[in-house]
Amino acid sequence: MAANAQLIVVRRKDSHTRHHGGAWKVAYADFVTAMMALFIVLWLMNCSHEIQQAVSGYFKDPAGTGKLTGTTTPPTREVNKDNLDQVKTDLEKAIRQIANFDKLKNHIELTVTSEGLRIELLESQKGTFFDSGQPEPNANGRELLITIAEEVGKVPNKVLIEGHTDSQPFAGGNNYSNWELSADRANASRRLMQLHGLRANQVAQVRGFADQQPRNAKDPADPSNRRITMIVKYLEEKPADLGGAAGTAMPNTVSGRTE
Repeated sequence: MAANAQLIVVRRKDSHTRHHGGAWKVAYADFVTAMMALFIVLWLMNCSHEIQQAVSGYFKDPAGTGKLTGTTTPPTREVNKDNLDQVKTDLEKAIRQIANFDKLKNHIELTVTSEGLRIELLESQKGTFFDSGQPEPNANGRELLITIAEEVGKVPNKVLIEGHTDSQPFAGGNNYSNWELSADRANASRRLMQLHGLRANQVAQVRGFADQQPRNAKDPADPSNRRITMIVKYLEEKPADLGGAAGTAMPNTVSGRTE
């Protein structure tokens, strides 16, 4: 071998240093997806029953076509809000037909709230639906309560009836106070309404609050604190028959107040 001959060394790359392609990305994506699924399950375990039902319903029927074929579970409270919107629309239409509506409309309020459809009959200084200190409704009160009973009696929703007073002490004496007056007015309303369409098993509660839940807390003596409140509750399950009617669109409230 010649003295100036050079030694040639050939180095081969280790196979582990070769390009791996995208296989590791797929594995990493699967890992992230699994972690996301775990977090969603943990979140759902701490959610309310209504949210769990809604999520379950979506995965059972993502397109929402089941409600056309009757294959889904009963709708949740949010779906049943449509029922109360229709009750409110029909009731507003009926109330507009009563005598003296123009004089009474500022004392009638219909509002869909988180508890249900709230119907309030608000008193004035001279008395609008009940004469001062009297537990039985006057002519205006009777006509309006009968109208409400005829409409609300068509639906399966439960009803709460409440009586409220202002902070002025009852002047009648004989151990009869605002507690008795508020409860008696609520019960008188119930009796009259059950004679004119409201079903006996439709009334869930009759309550008298005296002056403990003023509508105008800044002025406990405000006459509007004297009121009858009816709450048409949300349905917990899909009704078999709502009594049929689809109505035309009406303004949101009788008196213009929304909540």
